[in-house]
Amino acid sequence: MKNTRTEQDSMGKIEVAKEALYGAQTQRAINNFPVSGKPLPESFIRSLLLIKAAAAKSNVELQQIPEKMGAAINQAVTQLLADPELMSHFPIDIFQTGSATSTNMNANEVLARISSQLYGENVCANDHINCSQSSNDVIPTAIHVSASLTLHNNLLPALQKLVVTTHDKANSVDQHIKTGRTHLMDAMPVRLSQSLNAWASQIQQNIQHLQSLQVSIQSLAQGGTAVGTGINADPRFAKIFNGMLSDMTGLQFTPAENFFTHIATQDIVVSLSGQLKATAVSIIKIANDLRWMNSGPLAGLGEIQLQALQPGSSIMPGKVNPVIAESAAMVGAQVIGNDAAITIAGQSGNFELNVMLPLVAHNLLFSIDILANVSVLLADKAIKTFTVNEENLKHALTRNPILVTALNPVIGYEKAAKIAKIAYAEGRAIIDVAVEHTDLSREELTVLLDPAKLTEGGINTNHTNSIV
Repeated sequence: MKNTRTEQDSMGKIEVAKEALYGAQTQRAINNFPVSGKPLPESFIRSLLLIKAAAAKSNVELQQIPEKMGAAINQAVTQLLADPELMSHFPIDIFQTGSATSTNMNANEVLARISSQLYGENVCANDHINCSQSSNDVIPTAIHVSASLTLHNNLLPALQKLVVTTHDKANSVDQHIKTGRTHLMDAMPVRLSQSLNAWASQIQQNIQHLQSLQVSIQSLAQGGTAVGTGINADPRFAKIFNGMLSDMTGLQFTPAENFFTHIATQDIVVSLSGQLKATAVSIIKIANDLRWMNSGPLAGLGEIQLQALQPGSSIMPGKVNPVIAESAAMVGAQVIGNDAAITIAGQSGNFELNVMLPLVAHNLLFSIDILANVSVLLADKAIKTFTVNEENLKHALTRNPILVTALNPVIGYEKAAKIAKIAYAEGRAIIDVAVEHTDLSREELTVLLDPAKLTEGGINTNHTNSIV
């Protein structure tokens, strides 16, 4: 028995798997692009289907297709979105035609097959499912819609969770004071809470910058059709379509001010990717701080102890590694790489169409997904759960000669530097050396060198006239 059926398109006949919902054009793409074995992300496909549903509703309102046909198309979309095997119907490789026409036709063919069964008459992939559309406006629209939804539903909440968790942890460790570090070298003391609140501020800044891009990413190319002129689409289509899609998703989508720009370029996505890269840089900074603070526990800084999650070595018993921080750092590196590829892809807007759209879609959504996932892990399995090694903090702090900086206004920089050098050379506490080399009493020095006071900044004016 044959396991295939014969399908036909404008190029002729081709064999397609008997049970496949797609048709000839999808099969040609499957045959032509055995590159990575990876399809476009599910979030992109789901957004593409939502676009087809919104287009069908718009075409019904504009009397471009019959109302019952539009209802059948929408029912087909609903069935697909509920199908646990959804992605089996969308197998085309990421590295395909640069416009992703193959993926647009994949959606058109699958929906045409299902909706024809529901409608009871033939629903054409090109004439009906793709009515008022072109791959050249559908795919840029799908990139923006999928990015908007994943940003709103996944990444921004994950980053906000990271901010809240970090602030909460900062409040719980405010009493702990540690040696600050610049150039990885001992510096003036800081509260552990000050370090954590700085991390939270970093992430909050990224949230604000991402939010500032939401209006742009929620502007859509749909309605520009092939090159931006809107050929074969009713002039009212774009506005009606955006209203339909906004109602369906709960996000406010708007027609692009200039369809030519949205079809020919990916500048908005390049900007969004750049901000994802900035977020990745923040994640790497936080991850590396955690790794340094956790290092040891005996030969490193050993200031905190991250939650033990799994054995760290196949040969060294008892070794535990900072696996969440390492995962976060790798995510950051991947996002930076994704951004580099998106930047190159953004340059490929030749005349009226960018021709690296599938790569842009994959890398952008990949970055959003992994940043969202690792932000939650970083919050729940690293920052929320670490414990503080107070004895290690105190030991390093009391022996830190840089505390002598607090004496600058009292004894002057030169004398303070001399005291610091002696303390370094002899491995002594700064207060003991200062007692011997200034006219200040131990009681006065204890006040001046109090680490808690030193984390508050400012100048201690009690002895500003005592320079000797």
